[in-house]
Amino acid sequence: MKRRDFITLLGGSAATWPVAARGQRGERVRRIGVQIGQAESDQQGQAFVAAFRDELRKLGWIDGGNMRIDTRSATAGDAEARQQFAKELVALQPDLILSHGTPTTATLLQ
Repeated sequence: MKRRDFITLLGGSAATWPVAARGQRGERVRRIGVQIGQAESDQQGQAFVAAFRDELRKLGWIDGGNMRIDTRSATAGDAEARQQFAKELVALQPDLILSHGTPTTATLLQ
């Protein structure tokens, strides 16, 4: 093999290295924002989020693995907290926002 052929061969295979390296990257972590219209300590709100996580787990989505869930809780009567939490969730640029309750959904839509 001539030197020029060898260098061409080496250069051609080096061009494929970045492609191979890209294929070895981990899966992108999806981000989900959840805002519920109850106090954080409310049993119904906790059950809502737990049921959502369980169903996602059944579909292969693992919190802390291939997805991350950011949860915010504010009572229906605390409009200021709802607005603040809605801004926080939107600023995180999640792939999905799940809302629980009409006041909470209306705040997120604003």
